[in-house]
Amino acid sequence: MITMDQFAPLMFGGLIVIMLIGFPVAFSLAALGLICGTFAIYMGWFNPEFMQALPLNVFGILSNELLLAIPFFTLMGAVLEKCGLAEDMLDSMGQLFGPVRGGLGYSVIIVGFILGAITGTVAGQVIAMAMIALPVMQRYGYNMRYATGVLAASGTITQLVPPSLVLVVMADQLGKSVGDMYKGAWGPSILQVLIFALYTFLLSRIKPHHVPGVPKEARTLNGWALWAKCLRGIIPSAILIFAVLGSMGGLPGINTAVATPTEAGAMGAVGALILAAIHRRLSWPVLRDTLAGTMRITAMVVFILIGSRVFSLVFQGVNGGIWIEHMLSGLPGGQLGFLIVVNIFIFFLAFFLDFFEIAFIILPLLGPVADKMGIDLIWFGVLLCVNMQTSFMHPPFGFALFYLRGISDTLAKTGALPKKVLSSDIYMGAIPWVGMQIILVVIVIFFPQTVTMFLPKEQKLDLDKATQQIQNMGLEPRGEQKPEEDASKLFAPVEPAASAASR
Repeated sequence: MITMDQFAPLMFGGLIVIMLIGFPVAFSLAALGLICGTFAIYMGWFNPEFMQALPLNVFGILSNELLLAIPFFTLMGAVLEKCGLAEDMLDSMGQLFGPVRGGLGYSVIIVGFILGAITGTVAGQVIAMAMIALPVMQRYGYNMRYATGVLAASGTITQLVPPSLVLVVMADQLGKSVGDMYKGAWGPSILQVLIFALYTFLLSRIKPHHVPGVPKEARTLNGWALWAKCLRGIIPSAILIFAVLGSMGGLPGINTAVATPTEAGAMGAVGALILAAIHRRLSWPVLRDTLAGTMRITAMVVFILIGSRVFSLVFQGVNGGIWIEHMLSGLPGGQLGFLIVVNIFIFFLAFFLDFFEIAFIILPLLGPVADKMGIDLIWFGVLLCVNMQTSFMHPPFGFALFYLRGISDTLAKTGALPKKVLSSDIYMGAIPWVGMQIILVVIVIFFPQTVTMFLPKEQKLDLDKATQQIQNMGLEPRGEQKPEEDASKLFAPVEPAASAASR
């Protein structure tokens, strides 16, 4: 007869199996949770009243105001994406860096980083950049594996650059400030851009024929006209992004939040509509498409959240959390062993799951264990976000590669591409960039300062000095307690404003 101690591992194994089947994860999770809950009640492992808490749990999650930031940030990105910013920036950046070997690659990387902070959607970013840059790169003799790889990888930076949606979800699941999570992500996101640029530079020296410069006759703008076009595409959007992130304490050096993430997202959505109107690209068809896209993403997130909550409630009821904790905390190597195993697990799980699914399903199981092991949860969340970038790049299941395959076929049919892009070029071209993303994971593990250097420093209290001040005020310690204990209670650290604002 099966015991409750044996049931938790079986339930976790069932979770892996249903996620690999391919049926929508939200409904699979809910069904698995309800079936296992019914079996657990039949076995007498918990009372039927335990499942009565499920509606209240779901309602409590959906009434979380922080999650309202997701549709607002999604709408902001969708509107800005429709404004033609990608076209303007890629054209101007391509002409600015064009004379340099690998110049088009540098422009794609930089524009990918900027658009990552503006649009927040991998699909729209990869498709928009591929439509503009891929024909140009093919026309001027760029190696197709490099061209497809840089376009896909630059699109996935969106998941790491604030205001990333996955960072909002992670902050909610880990119980941390969204502003602090954004601050922690700036270091790795900038480092990722530098790694991509370094690879392009080395390739331009080792194999210059793979990344040639653009001929002079192909450059239509020069001097101030070129710089003006670059700045016109970047500055208005940059002002909006810095205003949104700064108001919620999500920029390095800003430790005071004047708005919650939800309020900041609403302000960003309104600002994006204003920018679209200024560019004279705000119309009813554009507004209808952006609202429909926002609704689809929000509905997907809500259903995944409900399904994961049904599963996690039953899983915790059969002591699954304790089983996970004992299994992971007993790994050899302590914190380092835990981080290595978890990142390998997430890396392979990302072959099959979307980043939302990983954040809602797996993170609640790993977060408490990391916290008990003394791991900083901001660092842990950003580290997993760096890892989850690869979910869009894994051959042959990476969604960024699917987007690239689809848009390249469309461009070939319309005659925009001189010749068709081979699937082998797309999949083989992605491998070096996945390797660079893994290198960043290793760097973040062994150099936590890449995340923590932008976070507000914790104030350390001088207990001896505090005790002396108490004695000078005429307060004597009472009972058998030590003065240091009294002082530590009286001068307990106050929660930062940024953390409080995110709740």
